[in-house]
Amino acid sequence: MIGSILLGKGIQTATRVRGNGGSALPGLVIERMNPKFVREILGKLKYGVVVISGTNGKTTTTKIVAELLEKQGLKVFTNDTGSNFVRGVISAIVKKISIRGKFGYDIAVLELDEAYAVKFAEIVPIEYVLLLNVQRDQLDRFGEIDHTAKLLEMVAQHSKKAVVINREDPRLREIDVKRPVYFGLSEDLMKLFPPDEDLPEDTGKRSTELPALVRLKKLVKDRATYEIDGKDFSATLKLKGGYNAYNAAGALALVKTILPKSSTEQFIADLSGVESAFGRGESFTVDGVTVELLLVKNPSAFQLSLDSFASDDYDYMIAINDNYADGRDVSWLYNVDFSKLKQVAICAGMRAYDMVLRLKYDEIEVDSVEQDVDKALRQFVGYSGKPKRIFATYTAMLEIRKLMTGKSLL
Repeated sequence: MIGSILLGKGIQTATRVRGNGGSALPGLVIERMNPKFVREILGKLKYGVVVISGTNGKTTTTKIVAELLEKQGLKVFTNDTGSNFVRGVISAIVKKISIRGKFGYDIAVLELDEAYAVKFAEIVPIEYVLLLNVQRDQLDRFGEIDHTAKLLEMVAQHSKKAVVINREDPRLREIDVKRPVYFGLSEDLMKLFPPDEDLPEDTGKRSTELPALVRLKKLVKDRATYEIDGKDFSATLKLKGGYNAYNAAGALALVKTILPKSSTEQFIADLSGVESAFGRGESFTVDGVTVELLLVKNPSAFQLSLDSFASDDYDYMIAINDNYADGRDVSWLYNVDFSKLKQVAICAGMRAYDMVLRLKYDEIEVDSVEQDVDKALRQFVGYSGKPKRIFATYTAMLEIRKLMTGKSLL
């Protein structure tokens, strides 16, 4: 054990020196040398391990859950770098553990990729699982979404205590698990969060047949009302976008399940202070210009972002890459309705011209095309006096975020 820790810390030091501080390399090496490492560390936690998975919203929801539990006095370990493979979890452990093996946490709250969560569940005992949604995302990696739903079912079946499920997702409410706990929406809000378009809305059980511990009942701008145990609680959210208010319903259902005796009023008060995770609605000030960065990685995520953020008061840049982490196939862009955008200032990234072509079908004017993200961002910041919003796929988001945290592009 000590040898694995020392090796991992040595590799992390070396990668930092080379400028790659977020590398999963230590986890990869330890995973191969000591497959039981992660089980030996996380299996000893007082409240055990929580796994959060699904197509959209894992990073922000993990952040919400971790912060709410921390406010209750728990020491929470999480893979907050967004590396959601087993090796990423191991690398995060190595970063936090002492060289003598002291790991001072009460609970682990981990976001895990749908496919790798299965592998993780076979290695590490899991107390709780939160399943957010199943939608088309990177089909060239995961295949059909029914297969993704099956993977999530396999993860959920490893849960020892409870599985928190989005009851409005037709595929998720059909999975076979013991001790399900549901979160959901009021009927008035269902039209804002439609199911994947290849599913009829009445597939399987009607969602109203399944009582929800937490429901997002009303949403007016940043003011969200949640029905919890039959009572209404309202919060003004710093989280950006309606989809994050929905994700927060899942987070609330999970923390209420983990700590059922804790004050709901306090959970709601603490939720009001949670901000969006990196690249998920973060705001930056660059050369005196406010720029918001929004991750888009599939039709649903892009559509929800457009529905939440399209406004004539902003300039827009869209950056589309097709690296492995983004998904090679960008045909999903044709399943997004871009009509709420009247104009796009710049299209950027490896597939910038594909984005321009897609927008042309919706008769949306694009002022400029620049595949180099650095050059495009510099142009965009000086485009006009309006505040800015950027929609970006995963690797483009990481590149843009790195550039913007430098504070100045001049």
